[in-house]
Amino acid sequence: MNRSVESRRPQRAAVLTFALAACVLSMPSVAGAQSKTTAAKEQLPDGKSVYATTCAACHQATGEGVSGVFPPLAGSEWATGDEAKAVRILLHGVTGPIEVAGETFNGMMPPWGPTLKDADIAAVLTYVRSTWGNKGTPVTAATVAKIRAATASRTTPWTAAELAAVK
Repeated sequence: MNRSVESRRPQRAAVLTFALAACVLSMPSVAGAQSKTTAAKEQLPDGKSVYATTCAACHQATGEGVSGVFPPLAGSEWATGDEAKAVRILLHGVTGPIEVAGETFNGMMPPWGPTLKDADIAAVLTYVRSTWGNKGTPVTAATVAKIRAATASRTTPWTAAELAAVK
């Protein structure tokens, strides 16, 4: 082999090693990126979990409710329709006769506004609006916060008639 090529191999190897090290050091750590992603996911409420702990006892894990007692959320126009009305129901509750999926229910759903944060309400509504064949759009925490502020003086649950008048 040519001596000049042989003598340059260590230099090339050193340059390549330095370049590779510089690239690796400038890249975000895969482990760091994964831990940041995991941390971000842990900070966001899980709508399915919120549903399981606050809603499923009445509306059932299947979203089918209990006929004559607790209305279904699966296929419910109240769940998939106007998100502002759904947010109001979760924040302040609903009482009195309400028709859901062709059946009239006459009971009282408690207000969850004092218990749940805006992000929890957004997460559970997004879950309900996109599960069991429902095709509602996602709800944001910002939307919940806006409606919470606008209805802050409310002290009683909504009625179906009051919600129907909400534009």
